[in-house]
Amino acid sequence: MRLLHTSDWHLGRAFHRVNMLGAQAEFIAHLVTTVRERAVDAVLVSGDVYDRAVPPLAAVELFDDALHRLADLGVPTVMISGNHDSARRLGVGAGLIGRAGIHLRTEPSAAGTPVVLSDAHGDVAFYGLPYLEPALVKDEFGVEKAGHEAVLAAAMDRVRADLAGRAPGTRSVVLAHAFVTGGEPSDSERDITVGGVAAVPAGVFDGVDYVALGHLHGCQTLTDRVRYSGSPLPYSFSEAAHRKSMWLVDLAADGSVSAERVDCPVPRPLARLRGPLEELLADPELARHEEAWVEATLTDPVRPADPMARLTARFPHTLSLVFEPDRAEDDPEVSYVRRLAGRSDQQIAEDFVAHVRGAGPDAHEQGVLRDAFDAVRADEAVREVAR
Repeated sequence: MRLLHTSDWHLGRAFHRVNMLGAQAEFIAHLVTTVRERAVDAVLVSGDVYDRAVPPLAAVELFDDALHRLADLGVPTVMISGNHDSARRLGVGAGLIGRAGIHLRTEPSAAGTPVVLSDAHGDVAFYGLPYLEPALVKDEFGVEKAGHEAVLAAAMDRVRADLAGRAPGTRSVVLAHAFVTGGEPSDSERDITVGGVAAVPAGVFDGVDYVALGHLHGCQTLTDRVRYSGSPLPYSFSEAAHRKSMWLVDLAADGSVSAERVDCPVPRPLARLRGPLEELLADPELARHEEAWVEATLTDPVRPADPMARLTARFPHTLSLVFEPDRAEDDPEVSYVRRLAGRSDQQIAEDFVAHVRGAGPDAHEQGVLRDAFDAVRADEAVREVAR
């Protein structure tokens, strides 16, 4: 059975205020063409269909168009909700839409109930695990402590239990939206850390033939059977080195997997430039970036005059301008943003405690801070669901 694995469409999202709806529509057209020309048997969409819980109307219309085009091909699609989606909204009409071959899986309680498709070699069971917000689903899965590993492990127990009751030789595919250990994040994913832990081990998914992951925006292979497709379009300059693609996966009769990357259309390349303004304007080596979306980091010791106007004269698609003067790390004028780069909210809070008190928080206080951050994030998730 040939599968096309994609995720993280983020319909409705902009890139540094550039409307991406046209590029997203071009991707949908490319996906439909790939399904038709590469004889795909099933499409897998592993969450974050939309960029926010209440998407703009134009994004909803594009999604509706995508569903109609996939249904017209007669190729089944299995789709789960991600942490950016409103699971309840995305799942509206799922039963009716399922009759057209578009199978939406947004309810955690249905983790052990697969979509079963067949080919010449027998059945393939597709289990959809939507994004599982630990604070909201721990009771559903009967886990005492809310954490990503605990709820995913409980969901996978249901998958394995259902699979054990099926005919011998039934192949299995899991769609999941999570941060799995070994994956490389970028700046454009929303933090899903709970209890100081964001990632879950890939071993949680043992026992199935293929795991189609969503959430991280870079296409990557954790094992031959566990892969991220990544987002089809860039959503931050941290993705400048990404090769945007989908996975074309062949699932053999014995459950073995082979996979090929299918490149996605590139609306415009990304470039991250760094140096003094005059060098960026004069360097002939940078001519290849003149039509790219540009993030320019200026290292001039003194902020130059009219930097954006001068940059856009050469690089008309400059979208981001950052000032990072070359100074010693102990210079008091080193930017606050630079000192915070790469640090979690928990670490920043602990540093603040140390700054105002003269000593960092003890283990108990670290736990209080962690619980507070988890509670705020869980409350935001609850409010998004309720909107």
